[in-house]
Amino acid sequence: MAGEPQADCLFCKIVAGEVPATVVRETETAVAFRDINPQAPTHVLVIPRAHYPDAATLAAAEPEMAAELLLLAGEIAADEKVDGTGYRVVFNTGAGAGQTVFHAHAHLLGGRGLEWPPG
Repeated sequence: MAGEPQADCLFCKIVAGEVPATVVRETETAVAFRDINPQAPTHVLVIPRAHYPDAATLAAAEPEMAAELLLLAGEIAADEKVDGTGYRVVFNTGAGAGQTVFHAHAHLLGGRGLEWPPG
């Protein structure tokens, strides 16, 4: 069920403290941690504590939470000193778009040139 922790979800396990992560920021409703396979010098995942399978489901159910993830990503970009040089926030939605963990999450990428179109 959307919003409820899923026993087989890696990110739900990180939220619960069952799987270690390098956390850079936490709020009551979100957690941000470094990606274990970074694609840029700054690569932080920003996730809601509640489980939603993808960004579209999250936005439909809790638009304020989707907005909070974007605000948090911007704050982390400033902390990481990539806000002046540019950064990217990406939500992959669905396997065809590269989503591999089906818990809504934003990728904050920065610290190197980010070409367009992406990969």
